[in-house]
Amino acid sequence: MSAAAAIRSIFAPGSNLATASAADILAREQSIAIADGLKHQQAGLLDELIVRYQHRLLRYLVFLTGNREQAEDLFQEVWMRVLTRGAQFNAKARFETWLFTIARNLVIDQKRKRILSSLDELFEVGGDDDKPLAFEVADKQPSPFDRCASQEDRGRVAAALLQLDTLYREVLVLRFHEDLSLEEIAKVTRAPLSTVKSRLYRGLAALRPFVETPSPEAV
Repeated sequence: MSAAAAIRSIFAPGSNLATASAADILAREQSIAIADGLKHQQAGLLDELIVRYQHRLLRYLVFLTGNREQAEDLFQEVWMRVLTRGAQFNAKARFETWLFTIARNLVIDQKRKRILSSLDELFEVGGDDDKPLAFEVADKQPSPFDRCASQEDRGRVAAALLQLDTLYREVLVLRFHEDLSLEEIAKVTRAPLSTVKSRLYRGLAALRPFVETPSPEAV
């Protein structure tokens, strides 16, 4: 399946959000275990978490900042926050949801310190693009990034993501790269669920022209 076809598949008619599954229960148990380990400063737990989540966290930071060096600096700060504030994790959400929330807050803080356009303003601004749409997202559709036909297509999608507005890029990365649910994305971004759905669909619509454009080799 081509990248364009994969993207189109996301626009299939919606379905109800998936109910609790065995995977959900396992994730909940893991989060509780992590919360207890962080609270009691369990030896080796932080190293284990870094190994488990390092690639996902760095990828999220790279897409959010658009800068590899900046993302790597923030990556270290995120884990320092986990080390010093681990007792604050209460397992009400999955650990990765809490982790990405820390990362996002650090990006906002850094932007403020550099006196650049505040990500707070960017993420909090409201407008027509944030109005809820009249259809539901198919929550469990396979990731378009996973279903791209070739490595070249995956590279094109990754490059295209960096061309999108940060609002849309963040939601797409959290949903399809990190496999967070819409509710979890709402928690990370501090946005209403209807806004998350709107940004997801509008982001996919903005991404579609990039992946539907034939590569030079295909012409």
